[in-house]
Amino acid sequence: MKKSVAMFAVMAVAGLLAGCSGGQAAKESSDAAQSAVVGEASESTSETASEEETEEKTNAESKGAEPLRVGSLKGPTSMGLVYLMDQAQQGETDNPYEFTMVTAADELLAKMTAKELDIALLPANVASVLYNKTQGDIVVVDINTLGVLDIVASDDSIQSIADLKGKTVYMTGKGTTPDYVFHYLLSENGMTEEDLTLEFKSEPTEVAALLKEQPEAIGLLPQPFVTVVCAQNEQMKIVLDLTKEWEKVQGDGGSRMVTGVTVVRRPYLEEHPERVSGFLTDHQVSAEFTVSQPEKAAELIAGLGIIEKAPIAQKALPYCNITCLSGEEMKTALSGYLQVLFEQNPASVGGALPEEDFYYFP
Repeated sequence: MKKSVAMFAVMAVAGLLAGCSGGQAAKESSDAAQSAVVGEASESTSETASEEETEEKTNAESKGAEPLRVGSLKGPTSMGLVYLMDQAQQGETDNPYEFTMVTAADELLAKMTAKELDIALLPANVASVLYNKTQGDIVVVDINTLGVLDIVASDDSIQSIADLKGKTVYMTGKGTTPDYVFHYLLSENGMTEEDLTLEFKSEPTEVAALLKEQPEAIGLLPQPFVTVVCAQNEQMKIVLDLTKEWEKVQGDGGSRMVTGVTVVRRPYLEEHPERVSGFLTDHQVSAEFTVSQPEKAAELIAGLGIIEKAPIAQKALPYCNITCLSGEEMKTALSGYLQVLFEQNPASVGGALPEEDFYYFP
């Protein structure tokens, strides 16, 4: 990677990450680091100097290449990208990038199908749908976000799924993944829809508004709406984290609840494996920044309009499960999750589970 990104990793280990934030301080830190590297190179052997020249030539060629086109959704799946977006805007990455952020998964599907994007951060089941739609021309390279669904209420007696029996739960997404996930968790806890009342609303904002006005109500919402609800009404709290409830029923070594994955068009991966590898490294660093530096990440998140206000973004981040899982860990987590959705409704994953070539192993 380019020296500034590598320097970020070194300083993160040393606990000096503050010097890598955006703005003039970061630029000065990067410039100083590059000057130090140049000074060391001048004192090294001619062989080392030659290696430096080769690296710089490769970087220069990369800068002249077409940008790697990355699409994402306005929400948690983009939060782990904000550091990379900021670095790319400043020209501080090896790969030249072009980022597109949209509000609906259908827009990303259309852009990927039309080959207007090379990489996209998609809902996990949508990635499977796209894989089936394109006859396997989509490869998932990492998981970028785990579960973001929570049960919020003011009732402290709710400590398990079974405690929802006889109650009314307000939620959105009838016939979509939140619905399937919740029904799966009910089933694994010995319950059915007959044991409680589910009231579906069209938008999370409707559920949030209802919870604000009726503090005795119970809602199932995704982040960051959960954080907004709890900020508006201090009686409200997270009583059940559905990611943890999923892990309870799956046990050790089982699948995990997955919100977002990162996919690449197979032809692009085959033609530019080194650029995809570079993106994965950049994405890992960016996700780690978001998790380890929530205050700075929240400013970037608000600046990009993902969440309107930085304080809300900072409060939501610990519950958004931003990650960057790849390889076998990714496959185990994702394949089991898709299996559960398939059993609920095959159409939710595109009619069939993806084959082995859906999963990328670096």
